[in-house]
Amino acid sequence: QTLHVTQCSQTSTVLLAAAKPRLFLLSNSAQNDGKVHVLLLSSWRSGSSFMGQVFSQHPSVFYLMEPAWHVWTKVEKPRAGLLRMAVRDLLRSLLQCDFSVMDSYFPENAHVSSLFMWTESRALCSPPACSITARNESQCRQKCDVKGLQKVEKACQTYSHVALKDVRLFELKSLYPLLQDPNLDLRIVHLVRDPRAVFRSREESAKSFILDSSIVLEQEDIPEAEVQYKVMQEVCHSHLEIYETVILKPPPFLEGRYKMIRYEDMARNPLKEVSDIYQFVGLEMTKQMEEWIYKKTHGKGKGTPMQAFQVIPRNATQVSEAWRTMLPHSKVKRVQEVCGEAMELLGYRSVHSEEEQKRLDLDLLLVRELR
Repeated sequence: QTLHVTQCSQTSTVLLAAAKPRLFLLSNSAQNDGKVHVLLLSSWRSGSSFMGQVFSQHPSVFYLMEPAWHVWTKVEKPRAGLLRMAVRDLLRSLLQCDFSVMDSYFPENAHVSSLFMWTESRALCSPPACSITARNESQCRQKCDVKGLQKVEKACQTYSHVALKDVRLFELKSLYPLLQDPNLDLRIVHLVRDPRAVFRSREESAKSFILDSSIVLEQEDIPEAEVQYKVMQEVCHSHLEIYETVILKPPPFLEGRYKMIRYEDMARNPLKEVSDIYQFVGLEMTKQMEEWIYKKTHGKGKGTPMQAFQVIPRNATQVSEAWRTMLPHSKVKRVQEVCGEAMELLGYRSVHSEEEQKRLDLDLLLVRELR
């Protein structure tokens, strides 16, 4: 089923008026004494790699990066709407440390390296999944890529938290069975970013998204010049639909289970935002994590297209604002047209001229009353 942006013109006003702050109260503790399960829900180029590492680097977390990639790349000419249930079932199994589900996606003699971007998981590069604590990615590849997933599964069971990152789910309803599953204590962290910044980042790495874009657009034949705008339309609509679900008609089992965060808020005050997220999922902030977060968000660089998927030290605020000086206003205007309602609801101010766009003293991030 293809997603369409057909919201009424007063949607944003109605949502804000009907919002109930109680939905955003943080859970002080897990509902049971078992594991806490975290799903980082986002879209491509929204800062999700960094946010994933916020979980991966924590010593209490077993983390996997985008396991749904295996579902999307297994099926011939797949469509996003048709794959969401398969993605959900995969997530359910992995959150419970059941890796037998991967048999459907892996070759018979699979290694740990069969897992997508496996070296991005600290847990897979250290005991008990690996015989050593790898100092870097190269050492992890050399020493931790063992045959089979038995050690991975056993290692997963030793952590108090299991966190998965996913950029391939475009609505919440398919996750309802997981939120109601008594064997799961699922918390959803929904990461969003200014669509104009996302568009600029996607343009820089366009070749990396050819397959994903065709799946998002349900294999439709769309002119190349329009593809990125159509994808942004779908992404923005998904954020709008998710937030609308949480604010207007939330099922009772969502209370205390959902938290939205904007990348720009993270860039401006990373320690506070991460501390809030840790509180939400029941993790403690450690001195080591404080140092790691500061280092990764206070670098001197902005990053390059070759580093698009790497978590390296950068100036987070500069990165979040780079689109304002590097993206032509004609493209900014077009993104604002396809993402206007989502931008209004999520607190991103539109610009109406090139001069306004490049006035960096003009803050385009609106204060959101709801957290």
